[in-house]
Amino acid sequence: RLALSIWDPKPSYLSYRQLSDLDQQVWILHGQALVVVPRNKNVISVTVTIIACKYPESLEQNKGTPIYLGIKNPDMCLFCEDVDGQPTLQLKKEKIMDLYHKPEPVKPFLFYHIQTGGTSTFESVAFPGWFIASSKKGQPIFLTSDQGKFYNINFNLDISP
Repeated sequence: RLALSIWDPKPSYLSYRQLSDLDQQVWILHGQALVVVPRNKNVISVTVTIIACKYPESLEQNKGTPIYLGIKNPDMCLFCEDVDGQPTLQLKKEKIMDLYHKPEPVKPFLFYHIQTGGTSTFESVAFPGWFIASSKKGQPIFLTSDQGKFYNINFNLDISP
């Protein structure tokens, strides 16, 4: 049974969201990176696209809902790769629906989504124990294995206007 928490129960449902961390910083595109800046009326945050993986049964169970995370305009997706021995979060020009329709899960692009109360965490499928995180204003989002020690790993998912 597939649990999609805040999403429509149909796994093919593409969701558009705004993300902010617990410090009310939103994600914006700066060059080829997603950075966090304080939310205010002059800031236009990216629209995050989210869709559940078609094949959750082929991934580790009880870790959360495996999802693809992307942004709209331009169409790009978040993915994780090893850079000099360090799990690294990157953006790649990729259409989220192309990933969704692949014949098997594309692990570098997948994250386990867990919703606790009103916040969400996103753990890399390719690098278990590594979570999407934010830190100071103007800094890129990144992967961390230090859960909640120095960085925000909890995010608010708001419906995109």
